[in-house]
Amino acid sequence: MTETTPRTDEDGPTVVLVHGAFADSSSWNEVIEQLQAAGVKVQAVSNPLRGINADSAYVTSALRQVPGPVVAVAHSYGGAVITNAATNAANVVALVYVAAFAPDEGETLQDVEGNSSDSVLNTALVPLQYPTGQGDATGVEFAIDPEKFHDVFAADLPEERAAVMAATQRPAAALAFGEPNGRPAWKTLPSWAVVAVGDKAAGADVVRSMARRAGATITEVEGSHVIMISQPKAVTDVILQAVSSS
Repeated sequence: MTETTPRTDEDGPTVVLVHGAFADSSSWNEVIEQLQAAGVKVQAVSNPLRGINADSAYVTSALRQVPGPVVAVAHSYGGAVITNAATNAANVVALVYVAAFAPDEGETLQDVEGNSSDSVLNTALVPLQYPTGQGDATGVEFAIDPEKFHDVFAADLPEERAAVMAATQRPAAALAFGEPNGRPAWKTLPSWAVVAVGDKAAGADVVRSMARRAGATITEVEGSHVIMISQPKAVTDVILQAVSSS
């Protein structure tokens, strides 16, 4: 892959990184380091993981508050969030999906995942309860069984690192997978996609199919669902392609 000429902070868009379910912004640390070394403006946005509607509204607000043009980059469930959020953020000029969902209008992620032959995530999920803030009402959220986290989510990382990630994972509300998605930003914006061929969480087959439907420029990389951690340079190179084209 050809090297991209570094840009100064005064040039080009800001890269905004959105993490997915069972993770936080630290999952982007290695990519952030490489983007900063290339002189690219970058920031990570915390994804609330409370549901498609709430999370998309939050990320839309965050995107709008970034000065100038934005390349929105997302991992996993975060892909669904930017697909919705960027539709309502006029400063977003490109999308990058990293082992990420790119749903169409009306689709739910639970239905999409039901068609995957590569994903085994459902066999590893543990249901939990959380207060909704409406009296004593509770909602359902999911975490990954720590004993299964390495094999399902991060098989190409050392087991010790996967164990730390399992211990610090953030559960995602059931609404993240059950709420229907809105009008997709990929219908009007150029997009790029990294498909991790060993992805057993989102499922490489689902990620690839969605990326093709979105007309994304696709790069396939050997690795697990957390490809931005195990192969940060490959992911950064794709992001830089989007930046240089924007």
